[in-house]
Amino acid sequence: MNGIAETPKPPYYAVVFTSILREGEDGYAEMANRMMELAAQQPGFLGVESVRQDVGITVSYWSAPEAISQWKQHAEHLVAQEYGRSRWYADFRIRICKVERDYGF
Repeated sequence: MNGIAETPKPPYYAVVFTSILREGEDGYAEMANRMMELAAQQPGFLGVESVRQDVGITVSYWSAPEAISQWKQHAEHLVAQEYGRSRWYADFRIRICKVERDYGF
């Protein structure tokens, strides 16, 4: 899941997850990798792009808001969300957007 995600013709949806890690992130990388693998198996998942430096940004693309809601409630994802809040993130934001235009070369 490297590079720019191949997405369909709009409209579709993007979930922008921005985070700052705390010190002592034991298990974070493994969980992040597992969530990427698991998200890719979910109905409505279209792709993902992710970078991490001081601030991490992951953008996942989805076919519909219902697919995003189902992913948010997935059992393993719920565990990861709790670990994120209690162990790994000093701060985070989630933004859900409707993609209306998509272009590039």
